[in-house]
Amino acid sequence: MKITILTIFPEMFEGPLSASILKRAREQGLLTFETVNFRDYALSKHKNVDDIPFGGGAGMLLKPEPIFAALEAVRGPKEAYGGKVILMSPQGAPFTQQTAARLAREQELIFICGHYEGFDERIRTLADEEISIGDYVLTGGELPAMVVIDSLCRLIPGVLGEAASHEADSFSDGLLEHPHYTRPREFRGMEVPEVLLSGNHEEIRRWRRKEALRRTWLRRRELLEAADLSREDQKFLEEICREEGI
Repeated sequence: MKITILTIFPEMFEGPLSASILKRAREQGLLTFETVNFRDYALSKHKNVDDIPFGGGAGMLLKPEPIFAALEAVRGPKEAYGGKVILMSPQGAPFTQQTAARLAREQELIFICGHYEGFDERIRTLADEEISIGDYVLTGGELPAMVVIDSLCRLIPGVLGEAASHEADSFSDGLLEHPHYTRPREFRGMEVPEVLLSGNHEEIRRWRRKEALRRTWLRRRELLEAADLSREDQKFLEEICREEGI
C-alpha cells in the first residue's frame, strides 16, 4: 500500500513511520509512505497557507489553493486515481476497527491534515470521506492521521508477520479482548487461570470467549447491542450475569 500525507508538519511523521512494525513493513516493501508539505504549493511570496475567515471570527483558516494544488500534483487526475482521499476532521465519521479493515483493502490512500482553526469549506470537496478519531479537538490532523494509519496498516496481510495476530484484538469482532497472561505463573499473589495451563484448546477457547464477553459486558455494554452473538455467547452472558450478580 502507498500512503501519502498532506501536512504542513511532515517532521511529525518521521518517528511513528520509522519505528517498530511500520518500519519493518516498509523495509519489506509492504508499505510506502510519502509526506508532502502543502506549504510548498502556496502562491504567496511568504508561502502563507492560512488566512482570516470571511465574516469575521477567531483564528485562521487553511486556504484552498495550496491543498488543491498539492493533491492534484501527487494524485494526478481524479478519474485516474484508484485510491481514496481521507480528510481528518472532528466532523467526520467516527473511526472504528471496521473502518480500519475497509481502508486496509485499498492500494493507495491520501490523508489531508488540517491545522489552525479549521479549513476553507471547499477543501471538503477533495475528500472521498472524512474521519474523526473522537469527539474532541486537537491542534491539527497529524496525530489523528497517525492513529488511523497505524490501525489500518497492521491489518494489511504480512505487516504483523502472523496472520492471526490481529484477529483477537479488541473490536475485531465487536467485543473487547479477553485477558492475557504470560510467565511467571504466580506474581505477587496473582495466579494465571488454571484453564490456560491445561492444554485443552477447546476449554481455553471457551474461557477466552466468555471472558471477552464478561469484559465487554462490564466495561462497554453498548457494544453487545451490535455484536453478532451465537447461542453459546447468549449462554455465557446468562452465566456472567449470575456470577456478577447482575
